This record gives sequence, C-alpha cells and structure tokens, in this order.
Amino acid sequence: MKKEFYNVGIIGGGLMGKEFASAVARWCHVTAETPTPRVVGIGDPNPEARKWFEKLPELKYSVTDYKELLEKDDVDVIYVAIPHNLHAQVYCDIINAKKHMMGEKPFGMDYQANAKIMKAIKNNPDVFVRCCSQHPYYPACQELIRWVKSGKVGKIIEVHSGFRHSSDLDLSKPINWKRTISINGEYGCMGDLGIHTMHVPFNLGFIPKTLYAQLSNIIKERPDGKGGMAPCLTWDNATLICDSVNEKGEEFPVFYETKRMAPGCTNSWYIEVYGVGCSVKFSTDDANGFWYTENFGKEQAWCRVNIGYKPAYSTITGSIFEFCFPDTVQQMWVAFFRELDGETVDFKCFLPEQTQLAHKLQTAALASNLHKVVVDLDTFDANSI
Repeated sequence: MKKEFYNVGIIGGGLMGKEFASAVARWCHVTAETPTPRVVGIGDPNPEARKWFEKLPELKYSVTDYKELLEKDDVDVIYVAIPHNLHAQVYCDIINAKKHMMGEKPFGMDYQANAKIMKAIKNNPDVFVRCCSQHPYYPACQELIRWVKSGKVGKIIEVHSGFRHSSDLDLSKPINWKRTISINGEYGCMGDLGIHTMHVPFNLGFIPKTLYAQLSNIIKERPDGKGGMAPCLTWDNATLICDSVNEKGEEFPVFYETKRMAPGCTNSWYIEVYGVGCSVKFSTDDANGFWYTENFGKEQAWCRVNIGYKPAYSTITGSIFEFCFPDTVQQMWVAFFRELDGETVDFKCFLPEQTQLAHKLQTAALASNLHKVVVDLDTFDANSI
C-alpha cells in the first residue's frame, strides 16, 4: 500500500453523497489492506443539504461553491453526485484541477457532454477517474462473474441485464428533474439506469456491434407539485437488443432493460447469462442467492446457493450473515482506492471509456427508436443525433 489516507471532498449533498460518507464513517469495517478515505469537504449551494455532513468528525470545508474544494491542496479525491446537466462543466473542472474523481452516471447528459469530459481526461493522464456503479459488488454477483470468466457456462446463448423500478406507477407522484429533458437529458430512464446494466457485460468483454431499441413514454404528464400538471417528455421504459461479441469472437444477443414503470419492482437490478454448459443469474431481489443450472441430459434444474457475506474485500462481518446495498457501496469504494493506489483489482469500477461506449449505445437507441431500424454501432455517428 503506497498511501495510508486519501482526503475526499463531496460535491452534491444528496442521497448518494450521504451513502459514501456513511461508508467512510465505518471504514474500520474493512479488514482488507486498503487506503483509508477521510471526508474533509462538502460542496452544495443548499445549506440544508450540507448540514448533515457538517457533523462528520474530519470535515474541514463546507462550501456553497464547489470550486473552493478544488482549490484545497489537502483534498485528493472528489466524489460528485449532481444532476446530469451539470456533469460536463463540473467534471471537467475537477479533472483540470488535478483531483482524482469518482463521478455518477451517466457521465455527461449526452454524447457531446461526455466527449468534453473524455477530452479533459485525455489532457490530464495522471488523474484517476472512475464512474459509480455498485451493484456488481454483491458477493453472489461476483460469484456469477467468476463462473463466466472461468468458462463454466460454455458457449454463451444470450445475456440479460436490467434495472427495474415501479415508483412511477404512482401517477400522483410529482414530476422531478429526472423526468425533465433539460436536466436529465433525452435518454430518460436510460441515462439514470443504463450504466448500471452495462457494467458487468462490458467488464466481461461483451462488446455490442448492432442495436435495436424499443422506448416507451407511457405517462405523458405528471403533477407539477403546484396544483397543476406538467409535461413528462422523458422515456419511462427502454429495452435495447444488442448483437454482441466476446473475446473469443463468439456472437450472441445482450438485452439491456431499464424501466421506471415495472410492476412489482421496488429496486430490482439483475444479470443473467445463459450458456450451453450451464446458466447463471443474480438479482437484488434475492441478494444472497447465486443461481445456476444443473444439466441432466435433456433437462436442466435451477439450483440456489446462499452465498452469504463473502465480499471481494474482507471485512469484520461473518460469512453466515447477509450482505446489503450499503456494503456494495463500500466494496466499490475499496476497489476504487486500491486501484488508485496502484493495486490490481479483479473487477474494476466503471471506466471512463466504458461511459463513452454507454453514451454511444444510448444515443443509438434514440436513433433506432425514432427510425425503427437496427443501428450498426461500428458505423454509427453519435454526433449526428
């Protein structure tokens, strides 16, 4: 381990900023060798949003203007969780200030915004940058990844990866920024959920070659919170079908599903890999369950193993207990700080170049849905949309 501590500033005092700060507060939970983060700064124009962070024991800076954090020599890393329309400016400012960064998805509101961020990264090669995606760090999902990497599934038939919510089925729910094109972007549900579905397939080397998209704007207006109604123009649900290829050159379809109107799904993230040798699947609906098939000639049976608390990076918790979402956040950050410190990690956080590919897919999805055509991703010009 090269560095004992990293001082972190947070830009955006919302839900995920608090989750990160909470993970840091219980870093003694981690027994794996890793640098220790310390939250020393919070930047948010809303004093009420900053108030929760101001009770943190090592916090030194509570600022309205995030740029003040970028000027602090004792801030090493910035975690930024802000609305999509602010990504390009703020992310570029962070990177150009030579601060290492973990940014939230989608890493720019659109392809052009993402391109600006990628240019800043190229111009600052010594700055370590990753994109937040925590769900693959469930131990049962890590087991699925190991099985696929080992070749146990054999020749792949197809892959399904998705993220489903049902909160928008409440038609009395007021519109928010994620339903507004000017802040969320035209991707709609894809921008907020898409990278989460792409993390495992991309890290396994499943590269999309063509894409066909079906997008749905189901509810076209919502309460505006002021007694009236407001137009809801973003996509509620999206399904992307991609002909993909793996490192062996084998071709198979990958289905990416992002839905905010999925009945029965509070917060369901899943990955399923179907193969000739066997099939494997994981869902946060069964967070400790790793599922695989046993083959009996012409018949197959799904089998379940209760993985328990067996994370990628060791902690004080015994293996007989359950693993949950706050643990995925902490495990993702352990991977981030270990890689930042020069260590090799088996499963990396979402890479900047992967965000670029994600934006290309989501921009192609807009074109595919508009024209009802299959898009060849090798020749598709994302700047044309």
